[in-house]
Amino acid sequence: MTDTKRLFDLAVTLPAFAISLPVQAVVALAVRSKLGSPVLFTQERPGLGGRTFVMRKFRTMLEPDPARGLVTDADRLTPFGTFLRSTSLDELPTLWNIVRGDMSLVGPRPLLVRYLDRYSPEQARRHDVRPGLTGLAQVSGRNAMSWEQRLALDVDYVDTHTLRGDLAIIVRTVSAVLRRDGIAAEGEVTMSEFDPHERTN
Repeated sequence: MTDTKRLFDLAVTLPAFAISLPVQAVVALAVRSKLGSPVLFTQERPGLGGRTFVMRKFRTMLEPDPARGLVTDADRLTPFGTFLRSTSLDELPTLWNIVRGDMSLVGPRPLLVRYLDRYSPEQARRHDVRPGLTGLAQVSGRNAMSWEQRLALDVDYVDTHTLRGDLAIIVRTVSAVLRRDGIAAEGEVTMSEFDPHERTN
């Protein structure tokens, strides 16, 4: 399955990346005009086996500037940035991470490095496969789900994924993006901090 999944990733992602380059160029110019430099947001994320890689996305927030009141994510996220996130246009540079082999088209979303020591042994199994651009949790509610639900779905994907299942998730992803469902957690501009010691709804 691993070799087949990798071949499938390349067969889909290489043409998609090439076709998206004109769109990426337009988005890059818009980000530069509305948000300034840098155009890309880069951050280390855990991948297969918990090994880190640099994930690339288009920037959606203004730089922190306490003097201008730009401190929290809510302060820094502009309507333009919200549009990029809701349409997933900010994710287009991440296709390069799939080409490189850092990620897969489908798998558990790569979360923050600081979460690594917060997972239970069961939740940590989400790193037994490459992280994905989309995944089972994303088509089941995206950021509107509780952390327990999301991480349980990630592990369920690890245990049950098939190529046919990946195709179904990709189809459902297109539908979720068009509906712009579950973009943020309730009361948040993106998603809440993962804290296993806090009770979630």
